[in-house]
Amino acid sequence: MIARIYKPARNAMQSGTAKTRHWVLDYEPDEPRRVEPLMGWTSSGDTRQQVRLRFDTREEAIAFCEKRGIPYQVLEPKVPSRRTIAYADNFAYSRRGLWTH
Repeated sequence: MIARIYKPARNAMQSGTAKTRHWVLDYEPDEPRRVEPLMGWTSSGDTRQQVRLRFDTREEAIAFCEKRGIPYQVLEPKVPSRRTIAYADNFAYSRRGLWTH
């Protein structure tokens, strides 16, 4: 079973960097999930899918995997591209879009 080490991305409702500073270790699923025919619940016999470990640094997560002999894969975080835009740009004379109000 391979472990993934990554930095989680922020969700769409989040403008800050909370809950994105730590590195996370997740296990890849060994078997696919299946739907129980009676109730329609999704289940799996793989209990490692429930494990999520958080580390302060990437090196700590890698050391954890190497110490226990767990094969791992490190996914590097993408740096978000920031657009600088000002409210005054809505009223600029060089505005290309149509004025709507």
